[in-house]
Amino acid sequence: MTETPANPQPAHVPTLNIANVLTTLRILMVPFFIWALVADEKEYGLMRWVAVAIFAVAMYTDKLDGDLARSRGLITNFGKIADPIADKLLTGSALVMFSILAELPWWITIVILVREWGITLIRFVVIRYGVMAASRGGKLKTVMQAVAIVLYLLPWTHTLEWLGVVAFIVMLLTLAVTVVTGLDYLLKAWQLRAAATRD
Repeated sequence: MTETPANPQPAHVPTLNIANVLTTLRILMVPFFIWALVADEKEYGLMRWVAVAIFAVAMYTDKLDGDLARSRGLITNFGKIADPIADKLLTGSALVMFSILAELPWWITIVILVREWGITLIRFVVIRYGVMAASRGGKLKTVMQAVAIVLYLLPWTHTLEWLGVVAFIVMLLTLAVTVVTGLDYLLKAWQLRAAATRD
C-alpha cells in the first residue's frame, strides 16, 4: 500500500484535508467489504462482485490519498498513522474472511498478519531513532498482496480450477515476499537503533 513520506508536519497543514478524508473513507469501507463477503455466502454471485468493487475503489483511494498528500503538501501526523492502519485493516480483513470462508489456509493468513502488524508496531517503536522508508521489496509486497487478494475475490477463481491454482501460487509467492521483506525491515530497525545509540 502507499506509505506516506516522513517529512515533519508543517504547522499550517490542517488535519482535515482531502488526503486524510480519503484515508478515513478507506477505513469506513472495510465493514461494507466484509458485509459483502458475508452476504455472498460462497455463492460467488453479485455480492462477490460488490466486494471486488469495494476493494478496487479502496485500493484506488490508497494511491490517490498518497499522491495528493505529496503533491499538495498535505502530509500530517494523522495521515502518517492512519494510512498504514487503513491499509492493514483492508488487506487483513480480506485475508481473515478468506480463511473464515475456508478459501485460504489459516496459517497463511496468520503469518501475513503477524508480519504486517508486527512491522507496523516496530515502525512506531523505532520512530524516535528515525524513519524506516518503504523499500522496493516492501512496495513489491504491497502490489503482490493486492493482486493475490483480487484473484481470491474474483468469483471465477472458485469456479475455474486452473484459476484457483494460479491464485494459490500467487498467494504463496506473496507470502514468501512478505516474510523476506519483514525480516529485512527487522534488520533495518536494529541498524537504525544501533546507529542512534552510538551517536
